[in-house]
Amino acid sequence: MEKKRVVIKIGSSSLTNAKGEIDHHKFSDHIRAIAALKRIGHEVILVSSGAVAAGFKRLGYPSRPVTLKGKQAAAAVGQSILIQQYMDELAQFGLTPAQILLTRQDFSKKDRYHNAYSTLTELLARGILPIINENDTVSVAELTFGDNDMLSALVSGLVHADELIILTDINGLYNANPKLEPNAKRFDFIREITDDMLAAAGAAGSKVGTGGMKSKLIAANTALSLGVHVFIGTGQGANKLIDIMEGHGDGTYLGEDLSTINSRKQWIALYSESRGKIYVDEGAEQAIMEKGSSLLPAGIYKVSGIFKKGEVVEVCGLKGLLGKGEVSYSSEELQPLIGKRSDEIEQQLSHVEVIHRDKWVPSLIRSDIYE
Repeated sequence: MEKKRVVIKIGSSSLTNAKGEIDHHKFSDHIRAIAALKRIGHEVILVSSGAVAAGFKRLGYPSRPVTLKGKQAAAAVGQSILIQQYMDELAQFGLTPAQILLTRQDFSKKDRYHNAYSTLTELLARGILPIINENDTVSVAELTFGDNDMLSALVSGLVHADELIILTDINGLYNANPKLEPNAKRFDFIREITDDMLAAAGAAGSKVGTGGMKSKLIAANTALSLGVHVFIGTGQGANKLIDIMEGHGDGTYLGEDLSTINSRKQWIALYSESRGKIYVDEGAEQAIMEKGSSLLPAGIYKVSGIFKKGEVVEVCGLKGLLGKGEVSYSSEELQPLIGKRSDEIEQQLSHVEVIHRDKWVPSLIRSDIYE
């Protein structure tokens, strides 16, 4: 089997029992499967839920807390329990874990985004197993990923993973809720996720988790847009992850013939904050959207907002948003260049591109995943 980079997301329901405590049988089963996958040479990154679920019982809560302070307190207790369990179990297979806690700011700030990538690739190069979770203890509502399904999708794009495996307590995606509809049909393979699928998906499916099938579909759609194949399903035994990688998993496979998007364009599309807007005419729209050209001053007829060189702006055509890109000029520098042909300004400047095509991303890549 070709050696691949794999992100594995394990949800709370796949790690804990009905009381919210870590289920040691489930836990050990995952560890054996991860060890088997690494033994044959695959690079593995684990996105693990379970911190809140593991911690709330120690705080005296009868069930998973619903308040922000309760979740953060439970995460503070549970995170140490969870990582210690991973350390003890992985040590039996000669594996060393590295705990990484992330917030949305680690993705929205360019330097932190690139630092996260550098750290993860260095850990993988040295044979370490990164274990990632959202930093629930310090996150506030507007800075969260929503659930670890989305976090796993963003991480898979960040590290240019080949596969994202989302392990859950249901063996794949169905055309109806299999717990309520005995004749529900499972999808073994989905080429693309449609609006109808999202509309039919349900909410969270367990008392200790936050993500339901809808969140998994949204996450899978994000991963697919970043060039990562996805599996959603379940499994048991030491070979379950190898079976999934070989196409024999108990679940649903998503995506084919995908193109990987480089880190710079991922950051522009999904995480960057727009500082202004550039409005272009029909000719410029056609050039950047259909011909793959850079944006030149001649096609610009209006600029709004105040931005610096290197910041991200939205580019709008006659019918609305076209995409986002990093500008080569500040708004102040750009104003006198609006509408001028390249031959009028190229003698004065080292380059004429307002947004180079390598720093441009069309809006077909979803930039609204947090809205």
